[in-house]
Amino acid sequence: MRIYTKTGDDGTTGLFGGRRVSKAALRVESYGTVDELNAILGWVRATDGGTEAADAILATAQEACFRLGAFVATVPGKDPGIAPLTNEDVTALEAAIDAAEEGLPALTSFILPGGTEAGSRMHVARTVCRRAERALVALAREDEVDMVLVRWLNRLSDLLFVLARRANHDAGVADVPWVPRGE
Repeated sequence: MRIYTKTGDDGTTGLFGGRRVSKAALRVESYGTVDELNAILGWVRATDGGTEAADAILATAQEACFRLGAFVATVPGKDPGIAPLTNEDVTALEAAIDAAEEGLPALTSFILPGGTEAGSRMHVARTVCRRAERALVALAREDEVDMVLVRWLNRLSDLLFVLARRANHDAGVADVPWVPRGE
């Protein structure tokens, strides 16, 4: 089997369910950004700075990203034949956030992204997750989108922020507060 089909050479791609759309369509932008997020989660997992618990959470998130992407890449009204993300998936992310926050210093200001390699990669993942969320919200303005997908991305970005702080904290690297310049 060849990896190339040449069917997209005209600037279109096929959605699951048969409809062809522009590769510049918001639906394609949305699932493409989720795919980018998934790849970055793999890059985050490749560091040695995370914990086994964080790695397990991120592995679950990667699987969920594939499911989310499949639903977004499917013609509205069609069933992609896989389990949808649910409010229980959102609640699971909230529990993971609460667990990762245990013992972290309270935030009193915005912090600069960075720190350890693992923490820095999680901050990159967080920003891509936010972009995926914005793309999905834009898509929801013009087409059918299950809003649990938006909620899930919102919680995942929060989790990535907390996991970045956790990775830095566990490595003995303090958060760097953002101090705006005075006028």
